[in-house]
Amino acid sequence: MRMTKHEHACLTFEKDGDTLVIDPGVFSPGADKLIAAARAVLLTHEHADHVSEGVLNEALAARPELLVYGPASLAGKFGTQYVTVGSGDGFDVGGIHVTVHGSEHAVIHPDLPAVANVGYLVDDSVYHPGDAYYVPKASVQVLLVPTSGPWTKLSEAVDYVRAVRPEQSIQIHEMLLSEIGQGLAASLLGKDGLTGVPFTTPKPGDSVTA
Repeated sequence: MRMTKHEHACLTFEKDGDTLVIDPGVFSPGADKLIAAARAVLLTHEHADHVSEGVLNEALAARPELLVYGPASLAGKFGTQYVTVGSGDGFDVGGIHVTVHGSEHAVIHPDLPAVANVGYLVDDSVYHPGDAYYVPKASVQVLLVPTSGPWTKLSEAVDYVRAVRPEQSIQIHEMLLSEIGQGLAASLLGKDGLTGVPFTTPKPGDSVTA
């Protein structure tokens, strides 16, 4: 399976001619093209940096076969092509198997309303947690680690990698960090830092085989 990192929390996965995209949000300027090339769109939660609502609705109107998967909180925004999923569910996008884990967004501040959030384990290999440090009850080979945002804390990210125990980890959700900040995150989260797990910081457009 080929995985490509795009801006912020957006990634695409390709296998045997099937493509899915996770969290094509407003921080990903090419979201329209990524959605156009995908068989399905997976959304972790409702925040705009994870879902570009207008772009996605245009794509749905143009392609009746396109499906969108995500939590129930988004069901009213995308019509009959939206498939509600929750923790414990599983589904296939062509030859790519996906399982769903977790249910809640990390707390940003107690005064803000709680938001639903689901994570996706793609092809029993790569886990995208959305905006949460939820530890899935499954083996994870590649963990996508959010490193910036109003809810994140690097010490918690370290503990998250330690709890999941992946073979490798990859930075996502990095748009609020400067180059210096990303370097600091890598030094703490990397193999020679506090986790003992190889950590990479791909640039938008970089691909790996997972």
